[in-house]
Amino acid sequence: MILAVDVGNTNIVFGGYEGEELKFISRLNTQVSRMEDQYAIKLRDILSLYGHSEKEITGCIISSVVPPITTHLSRGIEKLCKVKPLVVSPGIKTGLNIKIDDPSILGSDLACAAVAAKSKYKMPCIFIDIGTCLKIFALDKDGALLGGAIGPGVKLSFEALSSKTASLPLIGAQPVEKVIGTNSPDSMRAGVITGTACMIDGMIERYEEVLGEKASVVATGGYASLVTPLCKREMEVDSDLVLEGLRIIFNKNQKNA
Repeated sequence: MILAVDVGNTNIVFGGYEGEELKFISRLNTQVSRMEDQYAIKLRDILSLYGHSEKEITGCIISSVVPPITTHLSRGIEKLCKVKPLVVSPGIKTGLNIKIDDPSILGSDLACAAVAAKSKYKMPCIFIDIGTCLKIFALDKDGALLGGAIGPGVKLSFEALSSKTASLPLIGAQPVEKVIGTNSPDSMRAGVITGTACMIDGMIERYEEVLGEKASVVATGGYASLVTPLCKREMEVDSDLVLEGLRIIFNKNQKNA
């Protein structure tokens, strides 16, 4: 079994692959303070919860956008599973033609999502990560990664409204019941969640003007299921896009690949 790990700003996602089949998926909240032994214990418990053992793990690959976590997590996995994790970083084989100004600074999560989108969807393709940040990136008709846009996501927007104003409360992300809110929480949800959906619709239109043709659109990330129903543009929701990209990249970097 190959262990794919996606370290995000809010959650760490663990996925176990046997071949192309995702056997389990589990989430752990992101905490910079955890040490390697803690990660080993957490992972052992996760594997046990889903009926697996660390002895089944034959390889591991990590994507991380939280550098302070990467070393401790990698060492914890190696201590428990006796395999050295492959970390997605500059120099690793992805099969992508990356056309941004400096490919070495591309977030590993975006590289993984792009690899999976190129493998699974028709080109050109716009892939959208609706997580802590909102990331909208584009692959052209040849599957080259052109670049994209990054903005505050749902959680950051709610936190900013609460922390930077005197009277708005800190609220959770819940489905929007009405576009025109009649109280502060409903108005905030309408503004943040419906507003994010409207921005996504508008950005897709502008991206397609640049691409010169209609693109396939896929959304992923923790808030995708909350935001995409409010979008007018039809799109696929693929919650495992980054994990799938990790699996593909792992296979590309094996010696016999």
